[in-house]
Amino acid sequence: MAERRVNVGWAEGLHARPASIFVRAATAAGIPVTIAKAGGGTAVNAASMLGVLGLGAQGGEEIVLASDADGAEAALDRLAKLVAEGLEELPETV
Repeated sequence: MAERRVNVGWAEGLHARPASIFVRAATAAGIPVTIAKAGGGTAVNAASMLGVLGLGAQGGEEIVLASDADGAEAALDRLAKLVAEGLEELPETV
């Protein structure tokens, strides 16, 4: 299982627009990815808007991205960069 721990870079956390940006990027990754709050939070499907919003992840809070699919390392690196830097969209290359 590949995993990335990252602090949420969006000041408002994973709410509304940032959550939408993240969910689109997770869906575009083309592999199943989960997201959870660090410290034992329940993992949810990263491609689910309701799941991501339900986490209530705040700016600066640590989250865990995980996947056991082929290509997970690269996909998680890209998603972690998006979250950590609070980007408006996923860059084409990392």
